[in-house]
Amino acid sequence: MDLCRFHYCLSGLIFISGIMFPVMVASIGVNYGQIANNLPLPENVVPLVKSIGATKVKLYDADPRVLQAFANTGVEFMVGLGNDLLGKMKDVDKAQTWVKSNVQAYLPATKITSIFVGNEVLTFNDTTLTGCLVPAMQNVHTALVNLGLDKQVSVTTAHSLAILETSYPPSSGAFRRDLTSCIAPILNFHAKTGSPFLINAYPYFAYKASPKQVSLDFVLFQQNQGTIDPSTNLHYDNMLFAQIDAVYAALAALGYKKLPVHISETGWPSKGDEDEAGATPDNAKKYNGNLMKLMSQKKGTPMKPDSDLNIYVFAMFNENMKPGPTSERNYGLFKPDGTPVYSLGIALSNSTFSNTTSFDGSSGSSDTPTSSQGSSSTGYLTISSATTKRYPLVGPVSFFFMFMIKLLL
Repeated sequence: MDLCRFHYCLSGLIFISGIMFPVMVASIGVNYGQIANNLPLPENVVPLVKSIGATKVKLYDADPRVLQAFANTGVEFMVGLGNDLLGKMKDVDKAQTWVKSNVQAYLPATKITSIFVGNEVLTFNDTTLTGCLVPAMQNVHTALVNLGLDKQVSVTTAHSLAILETSYPPSSGAFRRDLTSCIAPILNFHAKTGSPFLINAYPYFAYKASPKQVSLDFVLFQQNQGTIDPSTNLHYDNMLFAQIDAVYAALAALGYKKLPVHISETGWPSKGDEDEAGATPDNAKKYNGNLMKLMSQKKGTPMKPDSDLNIYVFAMFNENMKPGPTSERNYGLFKPDGTPVYSLGIALSNSTFSNTTSFDGSSGSSDTPTSSQGSSSTGYLTISSATTKRYPLVGPVSFFFMFMIKLLL
């Protein structure tokens, strides 16, 4: 994303316990993954995106079908350049060719505002891949400069929360010491180009790992007594905000206090295996619905109260071809036929969140996800694979465990 803040220009209605309350609905971002063989045609996805009030979409590649379908809709797009292409992007000419084919070709009809180069690269422990990341980001940005697009399209990359070494209390957040030399040039790039720092954050994994110790209300944005950061005296009543502020603290510790943090992925599965605690439709509804209500309140985190939330919910659809546990295929707000997996309790004045929406077309019956030629990838990584490395609340003592200790004292 560029540095534009959320625009709270869509008035709507939120239904709470059957009563309608008028509110201003925040600009919502949503991840549009396509690891499935039964999804609706992209043109049929447009009204679904609008039905939840989303004005921003994160795409894991630069699929021409999607970018064409959303032309002249005003929806902002973050397109992805996959890890498999990072090596090629070390060649500035190849980077410029990619930008011409996958970004410039769709402007200005499709509002592409950002390119995320690589996904969670630093936590793969692949030195070759890591070595390609910053040069790829720099060359893609140079290509945008050469094409006169750098003022409207930013360049960034998405990180796993596992790049943090400590996260409790939030004010002591710090990056892993073994990654500092890799992170520093990335932060310098963000500071020079004005692009945001992206983090994928999933409180769900903290609950899944220790359902008897983690407060479900705390991770679902439900009413709870919360916890206080002893260093700042700031009060936290939900885990996501604590995670975000831990990232802000880590940035500040390296001298990048002013860098904006955007949450490029967060969500909750509506179904899981027997050992996947909390993966239910009701919990998914509470997590995503309460998150959207928080976004509508025009306030930031305790550490950054004046910074608008920039969050992309994961994900538009349940994707039937994703590997891993059952939860991986059940993060969607919508089923492949276009009906909601659960009601978020949100209805906008200019569109309806319908429980009966369906589509005549589908994306066909191909056995593999499609992507644009020369674009980014065959898809994206599973959310929960190797979660002990990719999405823990890391540190000498994990945040959720410390939180529960404090509640029980």
